[in-house]
Amino acid sequence: MHKILANTVFLGKDIHFLTECHSTNDLALEKIRKRELAEGSIILTDSQTKGRGQRGNRWWSEPNKNLTFSLVLQPYFLDPSEQFELNIAVSLAAAETLSEYFPGIVVKWPNDILHLEKGKLGGILIENILSHKGIEYAVVGIGLNINQAMKEIPFATSLWDLTGKEWDRWEIFKLLIAKIEKNYVLLKKAEKKQLRQKYLECLYRVYENHKFDDGEVFEGEILGIDQFGKLIIKKNDGSINFYSFKEVKYL
Repeated sequence: MHKILANTVFLGKDIHFLTECHSTNDLALEKIRKRELAEGSIILTDSQTKGRGQRGNRWWSEPNKNLTFSLVLQPYFLDPSEQFELNIAVSLAAAETLSEYFPGIVVKWPNDILHLEKGKLGGILIENILSHKGIEYAVVGIGLNINQAMKEIPFATSLWDLTGKEWDRWEIFKLLIAKIEKNYVLLKKAEKKQLRQKYLECLYRVYENHKFDDGEVFEGEILGIDQFGKLIIKKNDGSINFYSFKEVKYL
């Protein structure tokens, strides 16, 4: 799983494959500081020993079973206040990719890919390097559960669990990178509205009444996300609330 991608224009033309790696995001950030990676470069590993999720959460993956990699982008055309637009483009691509193999795949704000009934299929961690120019680099870390049996892990699933068969990780990887590139080009062309609409269509629990916890348990309805990526929830008392990462829990 380390060939140059032929189905893309500029992503995946420089792939660094490691049989084992502590964290592809950490390694990518290190190589960027040494000026060893350009836009489109990918660090891919079969075994990530210290993978990280959002806000430092651990991400564990069984060796040789899943997709764990980091993609380097240079979204200089985005203002730092628009960082979540990249999250939209990437998470949408991940959901679209897995949806080609099994129905019921959604995006759970801010960075999880879920099956509606079976649980978490993967996650995305984007770390940005800012400069006076804006977003100089973005390291997009992606972990997707493909062939790992997740039955012992609560609220998690995989394509193997959902379908009962083993999948070609390289074929899924190629499709995913192509979809990321397509969405990234749309983002670069300022087609944010189009991407946001598609994102809203596959957003977990949108326009449904559910319980949440923001320090107090309440019922409300997700209305979408604001321009900065905050989750918008209308509580049953009629108030409109905006939440940043980790400020609200789904119950």
